[in-house]
Amino acid sequence: MDPSLSFSITSDGSKTLFNSEIGEHYHSMHGALQESRHVFLESGLKYFLMNGSKNAKILEVGFGTGLNFLISADYSLSDEVSIEYTGIEAYPLSIDTIMNTGYDQYISKDLWKAFTENYDLALHQEKMITNRSRLRIACTRLLTFDAQTKFDIIYYDAFAAVHQPEMWSEESLGHICKFLSPGGVFVTYAITGNLKRSMKTLGFSIEKVPGAPGKREMLRAVKL
Repeated sequence: MDPSLSFSITSDGSKTLFNSEIGEHYHSMHGALQESRHVFLESGLKYFLMNGSKNAKILEVGFGTGLNFLISADYSLSDEVSIEYTGIEAYPLSIDTIMNTGYDQYISKDLWKAFTENYDLALHQEKMITNRSRLRIACTRLLTFDAQTKFDIIYYDAFAAVHQPEMWSEESLGHICKFLSPGGVFVTYAITGNLKRSMKTLGFSIEKVPGAPGKREMLRAVKL
């Protein structure tokens, strides 16, 4: 494993990674699993599906350990939803690191097997993971990401602005949000004055949503 990375146990018993070069954990220390479920599954995917759709195209900024994909793909199996998932990750983790996350205990065994068998392939091409989920991991920086499709949901899971302010600039947000369809949903664990102003400027209706454990609020925004 990269010497700059080390595992930590979060408050809900699930693991996350600490990146010593960035100086931050990949997920909330108040609960990695709780945060992913609350911010991205509950406030993002399930919120979008309230319109009656059974299909969702998801774009994630900061694929990292794959936890957000795994909980979304697992949900798609139980609720008969189909997802096409694209993750942006400039520095993809090794499969050995992924295998040591322990996330297999939170999802179906078949999904975990298919994900780990196809992870390295998904770094180069779209792969069918289950009969209800497809995955592509774009190994690129945010500002050089490009796609021919429009997405229904953006999971914005970049490191915090205090560590990576460039990821939260209006330029970065504007670039990634141009791939979101009108009526599409943008969700992130963060909520700051600058973020709210940027999203309004970019033509979004913004909403304060109760945050995951350890955070009072988070942001959800809908593209007008």
